Amino acid sequence: MARRVARRAPQPQGQPVVFFKASTGIDDLSWNSAFHLLSSWGFRLQGVPVVFFACRSGMSRCVLGTNRDNPQQEPPCRSCIYQSSTLYTGADVHWFGFQRDAGLERALSGLSLDELSRFTWQDVPLGALCLPGLRWILRRHHLADDKPTRFLLREYMLSAWNVAREFEQFLDQTDPRAVILFNGQFFPEATARFVARRRGVRAITHEVGLRPATAFFTEGEATAYPLHIPDDFELNESQNARLDAYLEKRFQGQFSMAGIQFWPNMRGLDEAFLQKMAQFEQTVPVFTNVIFDTSQPHANTVFDDMFAWLDLVLDVIRTHPETLFVIRAHPDEMRTRKASRESVAQWVRSQRAAELENVIFVPPDEHLSSYELIQRSKFVMVYNSTIGMEATIMGAPVLCAGKARFTQVPTVFFPQSVTTYRQQLEEFLAADTIDVPSEFKRNARRFLYYQLFYSSLPFGRYLTPGVRTTHALLKSFDPDHLSPEQSPAIAAILKGVLEDGNFLLEE
Repeated sequence: MARRVARRAPQPQGQPVVFFKASTGIDDLSWNSAFHLLSSWGFRLQGVPVVFFACRSGMSRCVLGTNRDNPQQEPPCRSCIYQSSTLYTGADVHWFGFQRDAGLERALSGLSLDELSRFTWQDVPLGALCLPGLRWILRRHHLADDKPTRFLLREYMLSAWNVAREFEQFLDQTDPRAVILFNGQFFPEATARFVARRRGVRAITHEVGLRPATAFFTEGEATAYPLHIPDDFELNESQNARLDAYLEKRFQGQFSMAGIQFWPNMRGLDEAFLQKMAQFEQTVPVFTNVIFDTSQPHANTVFDDMFAWLDLVLDVIRTHPETLFVIRAHPDEMRTRKASRESVAQWVRSQRAAELENVIFVPPDEHLSSYELIQRSKFVMVYNSTIGMEATIMGAPVLCAGKARFTQVPTVFFPQSVTTYRQQLEEFLAADTIDVPSEFKRNARRFLYYQLFYSSLPFGRYLTPGVRTTHALLKSFDPDHLSPEQSPAIAAILKGVLEDGNFLLEE
């Protein structure tokens, strides 16, 4: 297919668009790799110059190439370079290699983990740029200040500095109109984004969308999912029906994201569970999230991290024996190959929380219906999980502790300090009834509709799940199908980059 695109593409004209992804897919096609590639083909087929910034052993350690059990192991560069070479057949590619900076290496030597985390070199915040990727690959928020962890962080920082220098020179050579990056959180792309924005070059990031085989593109932070919803936007009758049909399936567990089916066998509350609930005056579910979603810098605006929030919640639980608290671990916490190493289940064991009479702990592999639990609860507690928005749509009061995608519009109760959060929690527990502003449900439905049907750009015409559903396979299709006339996704991306559009679908 890459050769067919190269043959069909007209002579490029104008400023190029740069594509860079080094943190999704090494030797197979991840969904984000596929979105990245298909988008680049869309530009090339319209005669827009595309240049790939591609790694040829350009980092001593990279995020996906890290062996968390053996940090000294070098990344699998050979297979990664082969994949890039294959995907970029016939394209303009700028390959970059790795060269250690001896001065930086000396400056990093002997620093503690905290000192490394806060380290800046020539006005580039290397520590801050590298922390999210390190936390993600180690599957933990609280990092150990030990030799293996410090080694990895130092190597990431040396690699990030190499990316910064190479990308600066590359931008000098190409003078692009925009840079398109995967995710923007892992250090290779985060560093490129930092360099581009410092120079005034538009930096666009992308992630998986909310529906299967869809992508989300934005000039903001893709993982934060920034959306501007016009104040006067209201769902009409057909839009409400479309959203309700989606929600009906979702409330039955019939949904997936990035190839993951979270609820293969959702079950209702059994008789023993209901009898336990009947022993208490009220029930409050506590919905946690996975560590690689709560460790992103934009999530922790009130609490230092999710576990600090859980510590406060446990203090309150101990003083309210009349209330049953159901602590729910996220089903993705134990995903194969991505299992959290600092998990809610571990926290529950270490704090002996499940031994309290007024606590039920629901582990990640127990497919109990969160939606039935919400219907039987007084109010709902979340950190930053999507279940908070869904609970609002169901009419439940929601007390949120972390910045979430849906908190950019008023959808939940979201106190802005630890003190006011605890006060609000105590007030909810004591109240006979909780009045929820009518705008919460309206905004939640509007926001979810925008996520699903405006911002989730469809690529299913070109992709199908692979042997592992977390990876994609290219279907056979004519390159003309990637024209803006035939592809709403490509039309939105082209308009977003070339005309300063908003990367949203037309209704």
